[in-house]
Amino acid sequence: MVKILNENDWNLITVFKDKFISYLREYYFIGGMPSAVNKYIETKDYKKVRKVQLKLLQAYEEDFSKHAPTEIVPRLKMLWNSIPAQLAKENKKFIYALIKEGARAKEYELALAWLIDCGLIYKIDRVNKPNIPLIAYQDTSAFKLYILDVGLLGAMTRIDAKILLEGNDIFTEFKESFTEQFVLTQLKSNKDLPIFYWSAEKATAELDFLIQLGTYVVPIEVKSEENLQAKSLKSFVQKYNTKINIRTSMSNYRKDEWIINIPLYSIGNIEKILVKTE
Repeated sequence: MVKILNENDWNLITVFKDKFISYLREYYFIGGMPSAVNKYIETKDYKKVRKVQLKLLQAYEEDFSKHAPTEIVPRLKMLWNSIPAQLAKENKKFIYALIKEGARAKEYELALAWLIDCGLIYKIDRVNKPNIPLIAYQDTSAFKLYILDVGLLGAMTRIDAKILLEGNDIFTEFKESFTEQFVLTQLKSNKDLPIFYWSAEKATAELDFLIQLGTYVVPIEVKSEENLQAKSLKSFVQKYNTKINIRTSMSNYRKDEWIINIPLYSIGNIEKILVKTE
């Protein structure tokens, strides 16, 4: 199954679709932290996996006190613990005032830099225009934050294994954010891939991610289920006339006139897929 996934054999991938989705939902809970993965391999017990994840989160907070400058430790903890609530918003731009009423960027700059440098969080900046190179158009004052692992996000929010494995109506609101966290970590597994996001000036539309691949800017819209609508992506393409446009969802691989749907469980292979597209 790994082989056909890595070879982008869409006919066989479609045959095994249900199995791939089952593994994906398992990964949503377990994540990729080695100790959590090993615990699942040894025991097949989700409760024991969650204990490992919670122990990791506790260890990170203890490390804040051991290794970070004393004066920023409380801010580190507050910023770190605010990320799930920030991701749950419809507009996922990070807002300091959600950490603490009246909080300002200047007060949290060192804490933010410390968490980024330690590899515990990813900062994804907004771009004003989808032009090459994307970094020339980044707006560092508008950004989204993600943590390093989807399994740890589930542990931080105490999402039950049954909700992730079977799907659940009460999970609907946070599902898109959770899926976005997964996609971001998959994109990050492609080394040196510049990743940003885009939103309209008045926040009337937002695209989850923009990546730069060779001479192309590639917009990516994330859907948690078999949703074939892509309203934000469509309006973006009409405005900027981008050549390669991606929606990732639970639906099968599909290449239409202006959009390519990549299954969520294949999104980690995006560079291989798009090289063939070019």
